[in-house]
Amino acid sequence: MPVYEIPDEPIFPNPELAKADGLLAIGGDLSEERLLTAYCNGIFPWYSEGQPILWYSPDPRMILFPDKFKKHKNLKRTISSEKYEVRFDTDFENVIEQCSLVPRKGHSGTWITEEMKQAYILLHQEGYGHSVETFFEGKLVGGLYGLSLGGVFFGESMFHLMTDASKVALWHLVDSLTEWQFDFIDVQQETSHLSSLGAQPVDRRKFLILLHKSLKKPTLRGSWKK
Repeated sequence: MPVYEIPDEPIFPNPELAKADGLLAIGGDLSEERLLTAYCNGIFPWYSEGQPILWYSPDPRMILFPDKFKKHKNLKRTISSEKYEVRFDTDFENVIEQCSLVPRKGHSGTWITEEMKQAYILLHQEGYGHSVETFFEGKLVGGLYGLSLGGVFFGESMFHLMTDASKVALWHLVDSLTEWQFDFIDVQQETSHLSSLGAQPVDRRKFLILLHKSLKKPTLRGSWKK
């Protein structure tokens, strides 16, 4: 299948036209309107510094239903110990910066380019982007960030500098999303780490059906500080 060139207007081709690796389109920009349009259609940007913007819609898609999150015994003990302090939306910029810096096994460099950072920081300022932060003795040691639209949280990245720090952030996110009656977390692509926490692959067509249903819910926009 061809890779589509994005026009000036914030529109995208049907995500089911993506190539086998999920690549759908190339070009465009990371404006607020274009990014929100992309996520509402099951599409997200993923590219490296020096590349044009690449847009993906993988098949299958990895998602985590809040009630399927696996609260393993070791993680339960960490939560019970209250070793970490968890906050929401108090240090979004630092979280995204750390996510871009922390090395990942099997990967060199980062897909969180400076252009990406600024685009998602703007979405945070507009009330769509959110972070969950884990602190130890007042220092940020883990966390995650993503976007909230309708009944879906689109998880973008997570990091940890201490054992279980990112998992603790995810635990608290799942608890809050359950309270707020979110439907699922989109974690995009399958990894063994996410599978171990209860995420599961669904085919793209089913994902799009779930997504469009969830987007009918109102967006919990604004600060999530507790």
